[in-house]
Amino acid sequence: MKRSILILTGLGAAVAVAAFLAARPDKTTATDPVVVATQVAQAHTSQPAAVKITPKTPAPVAAASNQPTEKPAVTIQDNVAFAAAVDALVSPKSSYADRQAALKQLTESGRLQDATAELERRMSEDTNNPIYPAELGQAYLRLCGTTKDVRAQAIWAMSADKSFETALNLDPANWDARFTKAVAMTYWPSDLNKGPEIVDNFNTLIAQQEKQAPEPQFAGTYDWLGKQYMQSGQADLARQAWERGAALFPNNQELQNHLAAATASAAPAGQ
Repeated sequence: MKRSILILTGLGAAVAVAAFLAARPDKTTATDPVVVATQVAQAHTSQPAAVKITPKTPAPVAAASNQPTEKPAVTIQDNVAFAAAVDALVSPKSSYADRQAALKQLTESGRLQDATAELERRMSEDTNNPIYPAELGQAYLRLCGTTKDVRAQAIWAMSADKSFETALNLDPANWDARFTKAVAMTYWPSDLNKGPEIVDNFNTLIAQQEKQAPEPQFAGTYDWLGKQYMQSGQADLARQAWERGAALFPNNQELQNHLAAATASAAPAGQ
């Protein structure tokens, strides 16, 4: 039974990662990852932290080749980009978009697993800082999308959830941890009955968000809460969530689309 839950959780996590990365509220623009990571780090830190550098896994050599397999050399530029991206992830001055750009750079450069090791190291040295487990959870979830091994996906998904819980125990107002945890849970198997917990997390986020200046990523909370309500058959609550979000974020197209569809479906026949 436990093994079945583990496999289902892994499958759900993989779908969650794909859906979240495709529809996340930041929509960062792809550019040279070295430039992005270095510029972000320079804006937030005076000196990059020391990091453990692990060579990237080389691409497989074609069967017809007689050349020996060699690991690619790690350049100074690689090291600088890696250190800069990790620093950007944990800098209190980084915006949500900055952190997502850093995660994207680490994923595309093949250094994501190195980054998790570095975040684990930093977390072990500063156990009271919620930033480390919050961003470690994000990295674990991204790792789910780098493999088709369901068991590995399940382990990373559950590690991510545990990391988010650690971050929230340290700082209940950590937006990244609570939002991503709630989104990932929307894809967990229905027999785990995560629905009430998902709704509680999104409503907690809304209460916290509305006490702050609005930020673009906050629109995602109303979007996902409405979708969760709709999935559980509570169309009126879904519409209310989208109305509330659309009033605060009138330029968010996802909210406007959901609201228009919900309003049309609720209209009496013939109108």
